[in-house]
Amino acid sequence: MGTVKLLTDAEVEGIPAANEVFDDIRATRKSDFINNFWRGLANDPPLLRRTWEGLKAVMAVEGALDPLTREMIYIAVSTANGCSYCVHSHTAAAKARGMTEAQHAELIAVIGLAGQTNHLVTAMQIPVDEEFLV
Repeated sequence: MGTVKLLTDAEVEGIPAANEVFDDIRATRKSDFINNFWRGLANDPPLLRRTWEGLKAVMAVEGALDPLTREMIYIAVSTANGCSYCVHSHTAAAKARGMTEAQHAELIAVIGLAGQTNHLVTAMQIPVDEEFLV
Protein backbone atom coordinates (compact mmCIF):
# COMPACT_ATOMS: atom_id res chain seq x y z
CA MET A 1 0.00 0.00 0.00
CA GLY A 2 1.29 3.42 -0.92
CA THR A 3 1.99 6.26 1.44
CA VAL A 4 0.41 8.90 -0.81
CA LYS A 5 -2.90 9.09 -2.61
CA LEU A 6 -2.82 8.19 -6.30
CA LEU A 7 -4.70 11.05 -7.90
CA THR A 8 -7.35 10.32 -10.51
CA ASP A 9 -7.58 12.20 -13.78
CA ALA A 10 -10.55 14.12 -12.38
CA GLU A 11 -8.53 15.18 -9.32
CA VAL A 12 -5.54 16.19 -11.45
CA GLU A 13 -7.77 18.30 -13.70
CA GLY A 14 -8.40 20.46 -10.63
CA ILE A 15 -4.65 21.07 -10.21
CA PRO A 16 -3.56 23.04 -13.30
CA ALA A 17 0.19 22.59 -12.73
CA ALA A 18 -0.17 18.81 -12.41
CA ASN A 19 -2.65 18.60 -15.28
CA GLU A 20 -0.18 20.39 -17.56
CA VAL A 21 2.48 17.78 -16.76
CA PHE A 22 0.03 14.93 -17.33
CA ASP A 23 -0.83 16.44 -20.72
CA ASP A 24 2.88 16.56 -21.58
CA ILE A 25 3.39 12.94 -20.46
CA ARG A 26 0.52 11.85 -22.70
CA ALA A 27 1.83 13.87 -25.66
CA THR A 28 5.44 12.75 -25.23
CA ARG A 29 4.54 9.09 -24.85
CA LYS A 30 1.73 9.22 -27.41
CA SER A 31 -0.49 7.37 -24.92
CA ASP A 32 -3.37 8.21 -22.61
CA PHE A 33 -1.90 5.96 -19.89
CA ILE A 34 -0.52 7.73 -16.82
CA ASN A 35 1.12 5.26 -14.45
CA ASN A 36 0.89 5.25 -10.67
CA PHE A 37 4.32 6.83 -10.16
CA TRP A 38 3.15 10.06 -11.80
CA ARG A 39 -0.22 9.86 -10.07
CA GLY A 40 1.56 9.76 -6.70
CA LEU A 41 3.90 12.61 -7.61
CA ALA A 42 0.91 14.72 -8.69
CA ASN A 43 0.32 15.43 -4.99
CA ASP A 44 3.36 17.73 -5.23
CA PRO A 45 3.15 19.49 -8.62
CA PRO A 46 6.63 21.11 -8.46
CA LEU A 47 8.21 17.71 -7.70
CA LEU A 48 6.10 16.12 -10.45
CA ARG A 49 7.35 18.70 -12.97
CA ARG A 50 11.01 18.45 -11.92
CA THR A 51 10.94 14.67 -12.07
CA TRP A 52 9.17 14.54 -15.43
CA GLU A 53 11.51 17.15 -16.96
CA GLY A 54 14.53 15.22 -15.68
CA LEU A 55 13.21 11.95 -17.05
CA LYS A 56 12.41 13.52 -20.42
CA ALA A 57 15.88 15.06 -20.63
CA VAL A 58 17.54 11.66 -20.23
CA MET A 59 15.09 9.05 -21.49
CA ALA A 60 13.10 10.80 -24.24
CA VAL A 61 15.80 12.45 -26.35
CA GLU A 62 18.07 11.34 -29.15
CA GLY A 63 21.52 10.46 -27.91
CA ALA A 64 24.50 8.14 -28.12
CA LEU A 65 22.56 5.39 -26.31
CA ASP A 66 19.55 3.92 -28.04
CA PRO A 67 16.22 3.85 -26.13
CA LEU A 68 16.38 0.09 -25.45
CA THR A 69 19.88 0.34 -23.96
CA ARG A 70 18.71 3.18 -21.70
CA GLU A 71 15.78 1.08 -20.47
CA MET A 72 18.07 -1.89 -19.81
CA ILE A 73 20.43 0.31 -17.79
CA TYR A 74 17.42 1.62 -15.87
CA ILE A 75 16.42 -1.98 -15.07
CA ALA A 76 19.92 -2.74 -13.79
CA VAL A 77 20.09 0.36 -11.58
CA SER A 78 16.56 -0.23 -10.31
CA THR A 79 17.51 -3.79 -9.41
CA ALA A 80 20.60 -2.58 -7.55
CA ASN A 81 18.48 -0.02 -5.70
CA GLY A 82 15.77 -2.55 -4.87
CA CYS A 83 12.97 -0.65 -6.66
CA SER A 84 10.47 -3.31 -7.66
CA TYR A 85 8.13 -0.76 -9.23
CA CYS A 86 10.88 0.58 -11.48
CA VAL A 87 12.09 -2.91 -12.42
CA HIS A 88 8.56 -3.75 -13.55
CA SER A 89 7.83 -0.48 -15.36
CA HIS A 90 11.17 -0.32 -17.18
CA THR A 91 11.08 -4.03 -18.08
CA ALA A 92 7.69 -3.37 -19.70
CA ALA A 93 9.16 -0.32 -21.46
CA ALA A 94 12.19 -2.31 -22.64
CA LYS A 95 9.96 -5.08 -23.99
CA ALA A 96 7.87 -2.45 -25.77
CA ARG A 97 11.12 -1.17 -27.32
CA GLY A 98 11.98 -4.64 -28.58
CA MET A 99 13.89 -6.37 -25.80
CA THR A 100 13.78 -10.09 -26.50
CA GLU A 101 13.51 -12.86 -23.92
CA ALA A 102 17.13 -13.78 -24.70
CA GLN A 103 18.27 -10.19 -24.06
CA HIS A 104 16.27 -10.09 -20.83
CA ALA A 105 17.87 -13.35 -19.67
CA GLU A 106 21.36 -12.02 -20.42
CA LEU A 107 20.57 -8.74 -18.68
CA ILE A 108 19.49 -10.63 -15.55
CA ALA A 109 22.68 -12.72 -15.72
CA VAL A 110 24.83 -9.59 -15.98
CA ILE A 111 22.95 -7.90 -13.11
CA GLY A 112 23.37 -10.99 -10.93
CA LEU A 113 27.06 -11.37 -11.71
CA ALA A 114 27.79 -7.67 -11.20
CA GLY A 115 26.00 -7.71 -7.86
CA GLN A 116 27.98 -10.73 -6.71
CA THR A 117 31.39 -9.45 -7.81
CA ASN A 118 30.65 -5.94 -6.51
CA HIS A 119 29.90 -7.38 -3.07
CA LEU A 120 33.01 -9.57 -3.13
CA VAL A 121 35.38 -6.76 -4.11
CA THR A 122 33.76 -4.46 -1.55
CA ALA A 123 34.03 -7.08 1.19
CA MET A 124 37.70 -7.69 0.35
CA GLN A 125 38.43 -3.97 -0.20
CA ILE A 126 40.57 -4.78 -3.24
CA PRO A 127 42.57 -1.73 -4.35
CA VAL A 128 41.93 -0.45 -7.88
CA ASP A 129 44.59 -1.43 -10.41
CA GLU A 130 46.70 1.48 -11.64
CA GLU A 131 45.74 0.60 -15.24
CA PHE A 132 42.04 1.14 -14.46
CA LEU A 133 42.45 4.70 -13.19
CA VAL A 134 41.24 7.10 -15.83
